[in-house]
This record gives sequence, C-alpha cells and structure tokens, in this order.
Amino acid sequence: MGLSEKIAALQAEALEKLKKLANDQELNDLRVNVLGKKGSLTEILKEMKNLSAEERPTIGALANEFRDKINFMLEEKKLEFAQKTLNAALVQETLDVTLPGKQQKQGTRHILTQTQEEIEDIFLGMGYEVIDGSEVETDHYNFERMNLPKGHPARDMQDTFYITEDTLLRTHTSPLQARTMDAHDFSRGGLRMIAPGRVYRRDTDDATHSHQFHQIEGLVVGKDITMADLKGTLDLVMKKMFGQDRKLRWRPSYFPFTEPSVEVDISCFKCGGTGCNVCKQTGWIEILGAGMVHPNVLEMSGLDSSIYSGFAFGLGVERIAMLRYGINDIRGFYQGDVRFLEQFAL
Repeated sequence: MGLSEKIAALQAEALEKLKKLANDQELNDLRVNVLGKKGSLTEILKEMKNLSAEERPTIGALANEFRDKINFMLEEKKLEFAQKTLNAALVQETLDVTLPGKQQKQGTRHILTQTQEEIEDIFLGMGYEVIDGSEVETDHYNFERMNLPKGHPARDMQDTFYITEDTLLRTHTSPLQARTMDAHDFSRGGLRMIAPGRVYRRDTDDATHSHQFHQIEGLVVGKDITMADLKGTLDLVMKKMFGQDRKLRWRPSYFPFTEPSVEVDISCFKCGGTGCNVCKQTGWIEILGAGMVHPNVLEMSGLDSSIYSGFAFGLGVERIAMLRYGINDIRGFYQGDVRFLEQFAL
C-alpha cells in the first residue's frame, strides 16, 4: 500500500473515531495518537525517505492537508463539548425569575424619634426655632451659666460624666439656651427656641431611670414675658400631646436657673382624674419642670433683667412616650428588641 493510500485510510479511521468521542479526554487522546510525535501520521511520514524526489512534494502536501483537516475537526469537537458543559451548568443553576422574591422588612423611625418630631412640629407651628448642639459641653455652660457655680449643692442632682476637669457630657440641653442667648440679637426681637437632644447623668439604670435619655428644653426671652405666657404655652402643648380635655396643675418647686420654679402635673389621661394605677390613685401625673428665667441667667447673657424676662421648661421625651403608650420600662427604648420597636411602626 502506497503512502497516499495509508494517509487516506488513516483519515477515514480518524474521522470515524472522531464521531464517537464522548469527552475532552478522549479527544486529546485521539489528537496525540494521530498527530503526536509518536502518532500514526508521524510513522507514515517516516517512510518518505524511501520516495523519489518527485513523489515527496505530493505526499507532503497530502499529509499537510490531512493534518489541517483533522485539527479543524478536533477544535470543532472541543467547542461542542464546551457548549454541552455550559448548557448542563445553565440547566443546573437555572434561576426561575417568575418565583416571588423574598419580602424585605421595611424599617421605621424609632418611637423616641417619632415622639420628639411630633413635639418639635408643635413648637415649630408656634414660631419656635429648633436648636441642636454638641453633647460634649464645658462646665461653664453646663453649670455656671445655669446659675450653678462650682460647689453649688444642686449640682449633685445632675452628677454626670466628666471627660476633663472642665469638659463633660451635658446633663441637660440648657447650655444651648445660654449659647443661643449669647448669639441672639435682641434688638431685632425676642427669642423663642427649643433644644432637643440626648443628655447624660450618672444614674442607676432601672425601669424608670437611665444614664442617658432625651430632653426637650424650651426658652422664651423678650420684653413683658410673664408666667401667664408659660402657662398658656404648656397648656396648649400638653393638650396637643394628650388630648383637649387634659388639665394642668402647677406646684411650687426649685430649679437654680428659674425663679419662681414650678412642677407641672397633667390630669390622668387614663382615668380622667378619678384615680388609677397610672396616676397612683392621685388623678395627676407629673410631666415636666418649668419656671421664669432667673435674673442671674439673663444678666450672664448681657441682658438687663429689669427690661427682659422669660420662661423656660424641660420635658423628657422618654417620659412622654412612656405615658402615651403605656410603656412601663424605659430600657425597652434602648435595647434594640425588634418586637418592642415594631409595636410603634408608622
């Protein structure tokens, strides 16, 4: 059998085997067995030394044609295997986009944030400014400007966390009142402001106390401001928060930065004043402290207390929320328990 016949037979045999290949490994084995250094085609071409000079070019061209054809078909088979592998993976990893997605829970504002914003909206409607400031304060603004000089016994009621000898975490938002009075141009009119924010006191954490809580303190300073203005303002705010049939009771008290000072009680919104477990059978609930701004506080801001007067008040956001929603443990606000917070979702 001549070399041309051997090459033709090898081609027919290779094409037949090519049809039966099942995977990449069999394909690679066929490539090596036919076209490799020790493959069938190489063995056939070793016999070219026995050909005449005229026959060699013809057999060489025939061998090259065979090699190119087999390589082309092997590459096509390789692509076919790759596509089958990809198709199988796509079937196995198919994502059915028609299936309903997983519902993601949507969050809401914290109940303390909701309560604070509701109170802010009431005061904004009355023409007040909302003033924000740093939770780290100086002893001067936190105490001394509030008529609490060093050594004053009333400081013990607001014992707090000191960072340095003169820097501390604020015990109330009152420092913002002093800072705002310092910056306000009273020649252009009086000042009406509230200062909401987080405050800190060294207190034992229990059902009704926390070392941190939220306050909203208010201040009005101008000419001819009286206790009647204070009573009318708080009466309006409390009725907005707890209902129009609420009544307020005023009791004398003491705060270093106001004179006279009062504690304000609200008629019980649960029993209407007849007595229940919420109001401890008294018919009244203590709600906030207030009073007329002490002349010393006005004078320290450069105001003539014979011309200017004002009133101030402070209420706890947690206390308002606890009373409105019947919450009996203040710690629930801070523990991040979703079951607690979901009760107040908007």
